[in-house]
Amino acid sequence: MIGGGLAGLSAATALADAGIRVQLFEKRPYLGGRATSYALPDGSQIDNCQHVTLGCCTNLADFYQRTGAASKIRHYDRLFFADGAGRVSSIHGSALPPPFHTSLSFWRFGALKLRDKRGIAKALLSIARSGGHGETKAGMTMLEWLQHSGQTEAAIHRFWRVVLVSALDEELHLTDARYGIDVFWKGFLRNRKGYILGIPSVPLGELYAECRRGIESRAGEIHSRAVVRKLRFVEGKFQAIVLDNGGEVRADACIAAVPHDELLELLPEELSASNSPFANLKCLQTSPITGVHLWYDRQVLDKPFLTLLDHTVQWIFNKSLLYDAGAGSRKDAGQYLQLVISASYELIPKTRQEIIDLCIRELSEVLPATRGAQLHKANVVKEVHATFSPRPGSDTWRPAQRTELVGFFLAGDWTRTGWPSTMEGAVRSGYLAAEALLEFAGSPRRFLVPDLPAEGFCRSWARD
Repeated sequence: MIGGGLAGLSAATALADAGIRVQLFEKRPYLGGRATSYALPDGSQIDNCQHVTLGCCTNLADFYQRTGAASKIRHYDRLFFADGAGRVSSIHGSALPPPFHTSLSFWRFGALKLRDKRGIAKALLSIARSGGHGETKAGMTMLEWLQHSGQTEAAIHRFWRVVLVSALDEELHLTDARYGIDVFWKGFLRNRKGYILGIPSVPLGELYAECRRGIESRAGEIHSRAVVRKLRFVEGKFQAIVLDNGGEVRADACIAAVPHDELLELLPEELSASNSPFANLKCLQTSPITGVHLWYDRQVLDKPFLTLLDHTVQWIFNKSLLYDAGAGSRKDAGQYLQLVISASYELIPKTRQEIIDLCIRELSEVLPATRGAQLHKANVVKEVHATFSPRPGSDTWRPAQRTELVGFFLAGDWTRTGWPSTMEGAVRSGYLAAEALLEFAGSPRRFLVPDLPAEGFCRSWARD
């Protein structure tokens, strides 16, 4: 197993549960890949980016259960949004059946006018009635679908974009419409639990501590700071991995759970050439995420999180409150906030200080308490290639977990999972790779967890 991110960890955990002896090689000193935490020079620990789960992420929930991390996830059934004037609205469920369970709070959403809401409601109902498939054409972007559906500019920017750019890490004009439709079908329409937000109550690195113990307790091995340089094949069959120190590790099979561009560097030249089965990976594009960490000398936000409209900053996470449920009552204590900006193309060329200044200015508009607060410390984390971009046609280039090479399998959110680049997609890929490997070994077993069932009116409308 190569790669200690969520894809590799989920595959390794599943295989260990099945009694397979696993060796996992991770080049970093920590596990988690792009969803992890690390220590700053002053000793404080930060997540590289705030990662969350939703109720519709059934395989991620299963992975947390398998690793003993489920108790470290806090769930919230109310989503908070703040417009440019700092006015806060919320979306939450009611006793109505899906897809209408959040409709009462939606109609009270203060940032949208009645005309905007009518158009949104009509489009959401069309998604629900189609069973989540929608009326799309090949190559249609989400922006094109929204315009075709008669959405107002306010509805696009203050509703659809707010949700989808955060969920898919891509702008609407670059996103395949099928992915955008799927987000609303699975997250907000199909099941009343789909939209419920789950946020870790500990640094991400702590979520995976049990993974190491679980794998090692089953005679598995995890090698940190172990750089794999090459993959060796003989006559189309996997033979060994070649480490940075020149050593080789032979195995009956291998799962490569690394980013798609890193995989191309590990493969022999003839397998990454333009006419090879892996050449299409070069067509996948990536999109960036920027995380900004701010430490204030006092409490400036009384909610666990806040989604911003009409701003560059998209999410504010109250890490002090998320890590310590009692922190909200200590108004004189300092407060640690993490901000997230997905599809942050415009921030990539900016300096650290320019980004910090931008964030402070925007926070002062929605959180008046920041104006009189002192900023003790700030940190910026740019992930230029954070996720693969869900552009129209991208599914064409995504490979299955089973390859044409004997004993060689792939895992990663960029493989063919039916999901975009999310933690749920990563875990699905790991489970699918483990299933393929066990079938190859003659001991088939299933790990993949089905989606939440359709409820209410959606039960009769669903066709998938």
